[in-house]
Amino acid sequence: MRTIQFREALREALTEEMRRDSNVFLIGEEVAEYNGAYKVSQGMLDEFGEKRVIDTPIAELGFAGIAIGAAMNGLRPVVEFMTFNFSLVAIDQVINSAAKMYQMSGGQFNIPMVFRGPTGSAGQLGAQHSQAFENWYANCPGLKVVVPSNPADAKGLLKTAIRDNDPVIFMESEQMYGDKGEVPEGEYLIPIGKADIKRVGEDVTIVSFGKIIKVAYAAADELAKENISCEIIDLRSVRPIDYATVIESVKKTNRLIIVEEAWPLASISTEITYMVQKNAFDYLDAPIRRITTADAPLGYSTNFVEAFLPSVKQIVVAVKEAMYR
Repeated sequence: MRTIQFREALREALTEEMRRDSNVFLIGEEVAEYNGAYKVSQGMLDEFGEKRVIDTPIAELGFAGIAIGAAMNGLRPVVEFMTFNFSLVAIDQVINSAAKMYQMSGGQFNIPMVFRGPTGSAGQLGAQHSQAFENWYANCPGLKVVVPSNPADAKGLLKTAIRDNDPVIFMESEQMYGDKGEVPEGEYLIPIGKADIKRVGEDVTIVSFGKIIKVAYAAADELAKENISCEIIDLRSVRPIDYATVIESVKKTNRLIIVEEAWPLASISTEITYMVQKNAFDYLDAPIRRITTADAPLGYSTNFVEAFLPSVKQIVVAVKEAMYR
């Protein structure tokens, strides 16, 4: 199987779906002439032309609204936000139009579209460009929220998202675009709402998603040196959430650690904690541990960045506490 970059996997998904369906188009800032801010759309303007790969002004509210109108009229827009930090400018359109239109129209209007772009921190970008909004969008009925962690999942999930008849929030990471991984060739779809057990283990379940799951992998490697076996579950989507896979794992390991790049209040980890204690309380041999970011805006200093994000050390300590070591 060939190895390609995360950005290349996304480009393949977009290109294949645009070749397959002439109603699919890409719109956003710098997606055309500049080949994308992160080069996801490199070469696509040459193949599909300016009517299907569309550069916009710096006006997220405007081009999000235009795309929603296009979706109401049978097209399948893919809207690229240069970062989901900028999606806050367009959140009225996303929440009050895209997410609600099917219900408000009594089923007369589907909104088959994707909003995609990077989320979360990406180094020294400061407090206004380092925020994770997965739980914000997951709170809204009418949206699906996908957060892939590797190139193969990115391609399979994006193709599925583009074909979905509901609006999908597709959240990536600036720090993952250069990541490489094996990606199948040909038609390749992954269903939204199905978690993936990335590593099988016996002693503790670690649940995560997106780029921060790589920290969980590193912690599991450290814990393996002490004969602690970690089962790692990648949620892949946070609306819907695959509770069943998490609960079945907890019934086996009897311990749960949730790692998330988000502020702690009302996070995805809070929701999973509630559902596990509701449905698998008698299987728990230790309290559920959550590892989130610090409850503060992210500063610019490298020391602040390191202190803000979940770390290998935090996960190792939490696992050992859960195992009473």
